[in-house]
Parts: sequence; C-alpha cells; structure tokens
Amino acid sequence: MRRLVLLAALSAALSAALAAPAAARPLDDVVASGTLRVAVYRENAPFSDDGAAGPAGIEVDLARRIAERLKVALDLRLVEAGESVDGDFRLNLWRGDLAGTALADLMLHVPTDRQLALRNAQVFFTLPYCEQRVAFAYRRDRVEAFDSLAASEANPVAVEGTSAADTLLMLAEGGRLRAHIRHFRSFEAAATAFLAGEAPVLGGTRAAIEGALRAAGPKAEGVAVTELAVPGPVRTRWAIGGAVRQDSRDLAYAVGDALAALAASGEMQALFARHGVTFTPPSDD
Repeated sequence: MRRLVLLAALSAALSAALAAPAAARPLDDVVASGTLRVAVYRENAPFSDDGAAGPAGIEVDLARRIAERLKVALDLRLVEAGESVDGDFRLNLWRGDLAGTALADLMLHVPTDRQLALRNAQVFFTLPYCEQRVAFAYRRDRVEAFDSLAASEANPVAVEGTSAADTLLMLAEGGRLRAHIRHFRSFEAAATAFLAGEAPVLGGTRAAIEGALRAAGPKAEGVAVTELAVPGPVRTRWAIGGAVRQDSRDLAYAVGDALAALAASGEMQALFARHGVTFTPPSDD
C-alpha cells in the first residue's frame, strides 16, 4: 500500500511538472535561448490581428524590430483578450494555462497605468511607446463640423459598447446624449455601420479609426477625423507599453532601450505610417 501511495504521489508530481508552463525569462535566458516569446492581442487592428499571410499589424512589426535589436528570433503568439488586463497578465506572463503553454517573455499593448501596476505585483512594465487618444470620424457631406460632444444630438455616433468613447458620450451633458449613441458589440462592427452610412459619426481611438479608414479605401473618402478636448473624469488619452514578469526587469530595460532607439531613428513613426496610423508619442504628464 505504501508503495502504491508513493507511486501515486510521484505520478501526480510528474503530471504537475509536465503541465507547468515554461516560465517567462530574464534577458540572459532569452539571449541564451536565441528566441524572444512575445504575446500580442488577436482582433486588435491596426496593432495586431490575423492577416491573410499570418499575423499583421503595428505591434507585430514592432515585436520583430525588438527581437532584431536583441539579436534573437521572434516567437510571436496572438492571444485572446480576457475580461481584464490583470487576467491577461496571469494567463500569459506569470501563471499560464492548464495546458502548460510556454509563457510569453513580453506582452505588448499594455496600458501604462499606476493602479494597474499596483494591482499586479507579479509583472513589471516597460517604457511606453505610444499614446492612444479618443477621436471621432465624421462624414463631411452629412456633418458640417463635429466640434463638441453636443453635436451628437443631431448626429448619432456609432461606438463600441463600454469603450472610452462610449463612456465619454454616456456621461456628457448630464446624460442628455445617451439616446443618440448607437452601440455595437465591437469597434469593427461600429466602423462597418459608419462606413455603410448607418451613422454619420464614429467614435473610438484615433489609431483604430485611422486603421479602419485605411482598410476601407475609397469608402472612406470625405471622412474627417478630430479629437476633442473634454474635461471630466473619463480619460481621453493613455500611454501604451509592454510588460514582463517581475523577475525579468533586465529584459524590460533592454526592450525599453530598443523602443527608445526606434523612436529616435524615426523607425517607430515610419512603422505606424505604414499602417495608415498617426504616431503619437507618449506625453510626459
């Protein structure tokens, strides 16, 4: 009986070891392995998504540039966005999934946020590499000017539900504009409705809007994009960077150096421009 118990314990330990994911690694281990594992989000155009010839987008190209500067190969994986960024960290950077999938060394498209960092002691943030801003696109043949949120009373706005643009409109003017907001399951659905003429205005991040307009080609003719300075509790701009596991800070510093070099050389701006997106560097405040 004792032997059977011992064998069962060894079997359980072996199963746990086999299921444990390969850990996210510090810089020396990444360089020694010759490969950098980077996680980017699926369905996050124009930053990252499935393309006809494989993963495509701004951060797909950025991951390649980072790997080149570290002189290692790139192991890129598209991951699904979970219910929260905290959960995405847990799944991709420090705990892993039940199948024991190798953890990513670096995750991109992470909001650089103090409260997010305080909640996630297991991860460490890189320097931010761009800024996201809420913007609005409108058709000039239907809207003379979209120069304030109040203009949505006469010009319904298509938005992704629970997005920053949606929250901004829902709270504006004491809630008076809510009846004029058209909610969609995703930004892509909202953009499709806008391009089909179902709504004269589209709200979202500037990057998402510009990416959708570029993909639309001739359908986007006569469309203007604007940003509005709106005081209040809703954030209309935020920095985006990367994250590594807490014990891989040296990797975060090396990635930060690579990002700074790309920005200083003009490669970062060119990379965004290739995808039809305006590069907005992170602000100092």
